[in-house]
Amino acid sequence: MSDHFDLLVVGGGINGVGIARDAAGRGLSVLLVEKDDLASHTSSASTKLVHGGLRYLEMYEFRLVAESLREREVLLRAAPHIIWPLRFVMPHEPSMRPKWMLRAGLFLYDRIGGAMSLPGSKAIDLTIPPHRGVLQDRLRKGFEYSDCWVEDSRLVVLCAMDAEARGAKILCRTRCEQLERQADSWTATLHDAAGERRVSAKAVVNAAGPFVDNVAKQALGAGTPSHLRLVKGSHIIVSRRFPGDHAYIFQQPDKRIVFAIPYERDFTLIGTTDLLYDGDLDRVRISEEEIDYLCAAASRYFLSRVTREEIASSYAGVRPLYEDNAASNSTVTRDYVFELEADGGAPILSVYGGKITTFRKLAEHALANLGKAMEMPGEAWTRHAVLPGGEFADGDFARFLWEASEQYEFAPPEMLLRLARAYGTRLAEILEGAKGLADLGECLGGDLYEAELRYLVKREYACTGEDVLWRRSKLGLHLPADAQRRVADWMDAHAPHSPDFA
Repeated sequence: MSDHFDLLVVGGGINGVGIARDAAGRGLSVLLVEKDDLASHTSSASTKLVHGGLRYLEMYEFRLVAESLREREVLLRAAPHIIWPLRFVMPHEPSMRPKWMLRAGLFLYDRIGGAMSLPGSKAIDLTIPPHRGVLQDRLRKGFEYSDCWVEDSRLVVLCAMDAEARGAKILCRTRCEQLERQADSWTATLHDAAGERRVSAKAVVNAAGPFVDNVAKQALGAGTPSHLRLVKGSHIIVSRRFPGDHAYIFQQPDKRIVFAIPYERDFTLIGTTDLLYDGDLDRVRISEEEIDYLCAAASRYFLSRVTREEIASSYAGVRPLYEDNAASNSTVTRDYVFELEADGGAPILSVYGGKITTFRKLAEHALANLGKAMEMPGEAWTRHAVLPGGEFADGDFARFLWEASEQYEFAPPEMLLRLARAYGTRLAEILEGAKGLADLGECLGGDLYEAELRYLVKREYACTGEDVLWRRSKLGLHLPADAQRRVADWMDAHAPHSPDFA
């Protein structure tokens, strides 16, 4: 493989893979490097929503909300196996926002993005099922509206796969140690388990998320003109709190909102927090205070209190927000900002902010900005493109699952549903040639077989047990400790320990 590229992308989160995918599809030669696993930081620590951001209307972020709602439609078509509609129930709490404000906000939310495929908002009665017996008796009225759920870390992997299919090179566990600038190119020193190597690129995209200023200083000797506000968001995963496929959105006395979302069949996901963070970016953890906050936030609404004892797991991530000098961490803009530095030689574009919902549009805007400093072939193309696994007719997941159940009669229904949701049409590669479960190799635990692990290593850049159990899937919530050890041992024995640069 050549050691010279048109574009070097530093960062394997959603923004980095989105830019790499778009650029590769336009005909640029692209190398993406990520020092850890794909989506191993902020992009796997989200609330896992593709949404317009209802609360951003209060901050007058009308452009961001409208763009996000339009992008919600685009992504729903692009990956209907890992993105699907979800109804959100917001109880009216008289001591919080008045009813007229909620109604007006939802009226605007239904319309600001233009024509939408999802049902609009409506007022609902909380004294009848499925809310009666779940919410506290004082909560009698509320509102319901639509947004979408997303498997966040899988979205990142699918974008990387699509980028690679279009010619990009994806290198995980490869650190960019040094960036040296010349008049017309960059020389990057990369380091992985096999040692050092040097590559050159006409331009660099710094999409390192929370590490964006570190990379900018490495490249330019100083930070970019923008400033970064690092805000930690944490979530807890508790035992299933309520029946039904809907989610709840709870207003809080501090004007924040907290979600309670059905998660992984047996659990409820509760989050998030907003705390300024100045700790080690490689060791982000939920704090005791955040656990107390989330338990109390949900307990204000649920009939039975949420306690520490029922927490099955937790996670935390740091959002690399653009510093707009907002008074509160909750009101800092979630919009994205670019800093293009091209005056001193070859161009470097640093990406600040953004959110999962707008990653595709961010990538288009990033390449438009980069096009001011270098030749940019091709046109924007991702709006109508489908991500790997989403190529089933009309995005009809129910029909796709039914057809898969006829083709793979030997697969238990719950297993087939999990595989179909995770891999979409790519499940055919996992189950190819199998006539029974025994053909899938050793069972590592639950419904996880060697065939799936082989696919994850070959196609999805998985190298460790953690990659499989917590990012390519959430099987870590379901498998006992001994099964998790078997997965880790299998990966140690079969997965590559350094990226393939050939």
